[in-house]
This record gives sequence, structure tokens and C-alpha cells, in this order.
Amino acid sequence: MENELLANAVVYLAAAVLAVPLAKRLGLGAVLGYLLAGMAIGPWGLKLITQAETVLHFSEFGVVLLLFLIGLELEPARLWSMRRPIFGWGTAQVLGVAGVLCGAALLAGISWQVALVGALGLSLSSTAIALATLGERNLMGTPAGQAGFAILLFQDIAAIPMIALIPLLGVAAGDSSGGGWLGAARLAGVILGVIVAGRYLVRPALRIIAKSDMREIFTAFALLLVIAISLLMQWVGMSMALGAFMAGVLLADSEYRHALETDLEPFKGLLLGLFFIAVGMSVDFGVFLSKPLLILGLVLAFLALKLAVLFALSHRFGIARGQRWLFAFLLSQGGEFAFVVFGAAGAARVFTPEVGSILVATVALSMVTTPLLLLLHDKVLEPRYHGQNLREPDAIDDNEGHVIIAGFGRFGQIVGRLLNANRIRLTVLDHDPDQIELLRRFGFKVFYGDATRVDLLHAAGAGKARALVLAIDDIEDSLALADAVREHFPDLPILARARNVTHLYQLMDRGVTVIERETFESALQLGRRVLGQLGYGAYRAREATLKFREHNKASVDAVYPFYKDREQYVSMAKRARDELNEMFARDLKSYEKESEKGWD
Repeated sequence: MENELLANAVVYLAAAVLAVPLAKRLGLGAVLGYLLAGMAIGPWGLKLITQAETVLHFSEFGVVLLLFLIGLELEPARLWSMRRPIFGWGTAQVLGVAGVLCGAALLAGISWQVALVGALGLSLSSTAIALATLGERNLMGTPAGQAGFAILLFQDIAAIPMIALIPLLGVAAGDSSGGGWLGAARLAGVILGVIVAGRYLVRPALRIIAKSDMREIFTAFALLLVIAISLLMQWVGMSMALGAFMAGVLLADSEYRHALETDLEPFKGLLLGLFFIAVGMSVDFGVFLSKPLLILGLVLAFLALKLAVLFALSHRFGIARGQRWLFAFLLSQGGEFAFVVFGAAGAARVFTPEVGSILVATVALSMVTTPLLLLLHDKVLEPRYHGQNLREPDAIDDNEGHVIIAGFGRFGQIVGRLLNANRIRLTVLDHDPDQIELLRRFGFKVFYGDATRVDLLHAAGAGKARALVLAIDDIEDSLALADAVREHFPDLPILARARNVTHLYQLMDRGVTVIERETFESALQLGRRVLGQLGYGAYRAREATLKFREHNKASVDAVYPFYKDREQYVSMAKRARDELNEMFARDLKSYEKESEKGWD
């Protein structure tokens, strides 16, 4: 059993490694690469894997993780502001597509029960394909991407009443246990419990685990959180993906948001890839080969009708003309929940096994067409719209123009408070859970995480930030972060704090030009006050301080080219000290002459 599991894992990974880079190189996109890999290794290809359904159920957890991570990006206030596109546009899309498809089926002589359930199932789109494509192409911030996301979220909600409706239409009513008022009460209780736990239990637990400073335990808890909430939602009859999305929204304003994102992102990517491979494996070419013209005709008719409705709705949704076909192509396919809806219809005997197989094959093939339609958009439609200057600018993400502060200790706090007082938006990264909790009480937006990780910097919006304030206490971590930023974000200005002169030189080696030594200026000011206490006049003390600053900075710059050569470095440092002594000796003589004349 173990050997079989490992052998299957080798087949999946090898198929993905070979097919996906090839598909991307040919301009077909990663999703189509996964689908083709699944077809190749599945029961109708090389027959390396035969249990496609089992893999599909397991890999659907990738969709769950995807919705959880998307929920982390949407704070409750922002989600509430999207209520109109979610429920308004979502309702229009589902009812519009289902109405047209149901009408066409009735005209073809299909019974109204089959026509209604089939149309409702086909009105749903693939959350996994659409959102993965939006992420791959960086389209989430565009009007088409935002409208598509809102509609997909509504579809996940709408799938629940669709499934509940099916037993009423069939000849076998199915199990009704847990329904009615009891089921509603159970659902309400679980949702309330998730909300309360998210606010008052999960965050303290994350804080305790973060104090252990063991990244693998933090990742394990993140996975445990998503799986537990998803199973709870499934127990009360809700979509696991929708439950995970709700959990993500509850943690969207948490200081641990970026850490959760970066830890779960690899699992999401692998499981989504496995999901697409499983979809490719599940395409039943036996049904297709038995009735190829019928299934091809259904796929083409389904796509034509759904695309027509989506394109018409895109105008009503206010999507720019140049993005309307993109919006329609993104949502044109059938979705994962269609498999669930059609399975429930078969169990309730609304569908015969043959009708169910035909519709499942139609949905699976429609998924394969989406990357091809998007390729058509990229190669044919988009260049034409660009030529006519019809495409509107993409929406700017809310995080653009902020300043990132890495390290919010005694040094970073002062910088952050100054910027915050001048209404400059901040993203603060720190790894001290106690410090984070304290700062959040005073209204700072602080996130837990190791700032030296490139994935965390991406999540914090380093590609769009105006500047990075490098205020990390640990010198090695500070230099590692500077290296990472210079490699992955070369246009991001770095303003750094240096712990000592050697640290200053190491930062200069990395191209950092704006650097402040953490104790230098405060020590100068204290020295100036000491001079005043010893009888120096205010002007004299100020001049002495300024001269010392200028000389020190000049000597630091002069020594910099030689700091790696120990002997030369010591020699240059002694020379600089001698020059300072000579300068002060001259200043002392000048001061004595001025004093004899009665000057201060």
C-alpha cells in the first residue's frame, strides 16, 4: 500500500514537472498543462493511474486552501463593501445563465426537471480554474478579475440551495435527517462558533505558537485550522471552500495574516495542481467515444450560450469593453460543484446514469477549453483592443504607495510613529508576538513573520512599496534581508539602521546609501549637552559637535575601501584619530584667543 502510494506520487509529480513547463513554454498556461498531464496518465491515456475519483476528492482541498488565502486578503469591512457585486452580480449571472440553458433544453424536448437541474449545475463555474488563472496572470485587481471573484463567491453560496432542491424534484427523496429547523439551528451554531473562535481563541493560540519560534509547528497549526473549519462546515451541509473563505475573512486583520499566507501557499499550489490533474484524469473518453458528436455539440452549445450571457452581463456590470471577453472566458467553463450537483441528481433519480455521465463529460471538456479560449483572447482579441486604445487601466491595489518597516523594536518604533503621525500608510513586519500584540492595541497594523523571507515580502507588497525601512536588530538578518531585496526587488529604496561601523560598511557593500548609525546622533547630542554643562557656550558646543560629525563621517567614508584589510583598516583609523586630535587642538587655540578678546 505504501509503495503504491509513493509510486502514484512519483507519477503525479513527474507528469506535472514534464507537462506544465512545456505548456507554459508553448504559451498554453499552467492549468492546461495540468489537465493534459492528467489525461496522459489517466485511465484513457497511459493508464498509470486508475483511481481518478479518489484523487479528485483529496485534491479538492487545494480549492479549500485557495478560498482561505483569498479570505485572508478581504477584511470584513471590505467584504461588506462588496455585497452588491457578490449578491447582485452573482444572482444575475446564475439566474441569467441557468434561464437561457434551461430554455434551450426545454426547446430540445428535455423534461423540465432534467433541464432545470442541468441548467443550474452548468451555470456554476470552476472556482479553481478561474482564480488560479487570475493569480497566474495577476488579474485579480482588474475590473474583470474583481467581478469574476465576486460571482465565484456567490456561486459557492448558491450551490448549497441547489443541492437542497434536488431531492424535491426526484422520485427518491434521500435522507432528510438533520434538515428543517434542526439543520438550520446547527448551521447557525457552527457559524457563530467559528466567528467567536476566530476572534477570541485562534489569535491567542497563534500568539502562543509563534512564541515557540518553530516554523513547522506554526505551519501545522495553520493546516489544522483550515481542515477543522472545513470539516465543520461540511458537517452542517455547507461548502468546505466557503467555510474556509469565512475563516480567512475572520483572520484578515490579524497580525499573523502574512505568515499564514506564506506557509500555506506551497500546499495550495501543489494541491491545486493535483486537482487539475485529477480533472484531466476524470474525463470519460468512453462516453465521449460512444457519442462524440452529441457531446461535442453539447460542449459547443453550452459554451456559446454561457459566453453570450456573460458577455451581455459584462456590459451591465460596468466592465471595460476591452475586458468583457476576458471576463466571459474566465467564467465560461463548468465548475467543480457541477459534479456534486449532478451526483446528487443521480442519487435522487432526476438523472439517469447515462445523462449524468454525458453532463459530467461536458463539464470536464469545458474546463479544458478555458485555457484555449484565454489563449485566443491573448493572441487575437487583446492586441486588437490595445490597438484601438479601448482597454482601461487596471485598478490599483490598495497596498500601493505604502512603506514597509522591517523590525519594530526601539529604533523602528520611532520611525514608524513619525511616519504614522504624517498619515503615511505602513506595513510593519516583526517576529516578536508580545511586541505585536502591544502595538496592535495602539492601532498599529503589524504582521508576524520573518522579514528575511522573500515570500513574506511579496505578500507584504514589496513590489509596490515606496520604501523599505530596515530596522532589524540582528545584523545577519539585516544583511540577509538587504540581499533578498536587492535580488528580488531591485527598484525598492532601502533606508537602513546600522548597529556599528562594520555593519554600516556591509550595508554599503550591498548598495544601501541611506544609513543611520543607531547611537551616533543621540551620542552627539548628549556630548553637546555635556560641553554645555562644563561651561562651553551654546554656539561653541554646537560648532564642536558639527565639526566632530563632519570629520567622523568623512573618516568613515575614507576608511570604507580598506575595511576588509585589517592592517590597512587599523592604520587608516589611527590616522583619522590623529587628524581629529590636531583639529581639536587648533580649535582650542582659536577658542582661547577669542576668549581673551571677550568673545563667546
